Amino acid sequence: MNDNKHRMIGNIIVAVILMAGIVAASLIGVNGLVKIKSTRTSIEVTGSAKKQITSDLIVWTGYFNKQSPVLKDAYTQLETDREKVKKYLVGKGIKEEDIVFSAINTMVNYVYDVNGIQTNEINNYDLSETITIRSSEIDKVTEISRSATELLNDGVQFQSYDPQYLYTKLADLKVTMLAEATKDAKKRAQMIAENAGSKLGGLTKADMGVMQITPLYSNDIEDSGVNDTSSLEKEITAVVHCTFEIGE
Repeated sequence: MNDNKHRMIGNIIVAVILMAGIVAASLIGVNGLVKIKSTRTSIEVTGSAKKQITSDLIVWTGYFNKQSPVLKDAYTQLETDREKVKKYLVGKGIKEEDIVFSAINTMVNYVYDVNGIQTNEINNYDLSETITIRSSEIDKVTEISRSATELLNDGVQFQSYDPQYLYTKLADLKVTMLAEATKDAKKRAQMIAENAGSKLGGLTKADMGVMQITPLYSNDIEDSGVNDTSSLEKEITAVVHCTFEIGE
C-alpha cells in the first residue's frame, strides 16, 4: 500500500515538473517570437529634394528649302540660300564652326489629275536643309531664334523652331540631390518613429524614384518623369524610397 502511495506521489511530481517545463518553454518561445518580430519591424518613407537650376546650353534648329521643276536648279538655289543663312548667322556673332548643316533632303512632288489622282509626271523637286546651333551663349542664340525669319526678306524660305534649353551638369547634380532626398527620408522616418515611441534603426533599402525636371513653379509631375527643355529656368526634384529598421 505504501509502495503504491509512493509511486503515485512520484508520478504527480514528474507531471508537475513536465508541466512547468512546458510552460517555461512556451514563455521562452513567445519571448523569442516577440524579439524576432521586433527586430524585423521596419518603416518605409519617401524623401524628396528640390533645387532651382538655370540652363547652361541652348540647342536651336532652323529649316529652309527650295522648289524647282529641275533638280539641278533646286540644288543650286539651295546652295545660294545656304550661304545666305551662314552669312546671316556669322553676322549675328555665331562662329562658323558652330553652325551645323544637315544633309540635303529631297522630296519629289507629282502632278495630280482633275480627279485628284497622282500621276507619274513630276511637278517639282523640294530640297531642304536644317541648321543646328549648340551654344553656351544662351541669350545671343535665343535672340537669333526669334529674329531669323528676317531671312525671308532675302528670299530664303526660312523657318525657326523653338530652342531647347539644357543643363549639362545634371549627372553630378543627381548624386547630390539623391543624397539630400535620402536625408529628408531619414528625417521623416525619425519623426514617425519618435511619435510611435520607437527608435529608428539603420537604412536597409533605398530605391531611387523618377527624377523630374520641370519649368520653374510648375506642378507638372508624371510617373514616367518630366524632362523640360522649353524653359531656361527649371526646377529639379529627386525622390527616393527608403526602408529603415524600427526598434524598441
